[in-house]
Amino acid sequence: MKILMVLTSHDKLGNTGEKTGFWLEEFASPYYVFKDAGAEVTLASPLGGQPPLDPKSDTPDFQTEATRRFKADSMAQKDLSNTLKLSEVAAADFDTVFYPGGHGPLWDLAQDSSSIALIEAMLAAGKPVAAVCHAPAVFLHPKTAEGTSVVQGKTVTGFTNSEEEAVGLTEIVPFLVEDMLKHNGGKYSKQADWQPHVVSDGLLITGQNPASSEPAAKALLEKLT
Repeated sequence: MKILMVLTSHDKLGNTGEKTGFWLEEFASPYYVFKDAGAEVTLASPLGGQPPLDPKSDTPDFQTEATRRFKADSMAQKDLSNTLKLSEVAAADFDTVFYPGGHGPLWDLAQDSSSIALIEAMLAAGKPVAAVCHAPAVFLHPKTAEGTSVVQGKTVTGFTNSEEEAVGLTEIVPFLVEDMLKHNGGKYSKQADWQPHVVSDGLLITGQNPASSEPAAKALLEKLT
């Protein structure tokens, strides 16, 4: 079982002067779900090398069993510091792809031509694609062979407008995940803010927020097995 995880390379939170990147919990929890299941995990990002960590996700409030495990795992840290360049990975080499969130993907992965091509190739080959929290932003542009959005007619979820409002970034982000998924024809589904919520429809698996990262990874494994 070969799983590709694609992280953001974007570290600027709009014009706020603050840093962003990937959300630690949304990487660490799925990473260990996959590793503990015996999967071969490969990490990639648009620029390769060390992806930027959203500093907020590293504060004491947001630590979990998985993030603490990652902090003590030198091999995982080495893995993360050496992500492959996304343009150099091929869909044919993997069984699936998982996108952790954080605000970074809204700026780079949503527009990244390699990511768009990867998602289209994965789905065309009948391979599942999973994205959690802000990472469903990656479904902004990918199309089916018929030329429609890959989320059209699919039940999907992602970071809610009210969750974005709660973190005070509604006016900062380039677009709202909930609005984009609806605009692209997705049947948007959500639970109360910050509650775990995962939707699986066909080859797409989406999670609403950080609390959904572990259940989304488990849902992906179920689909693979």
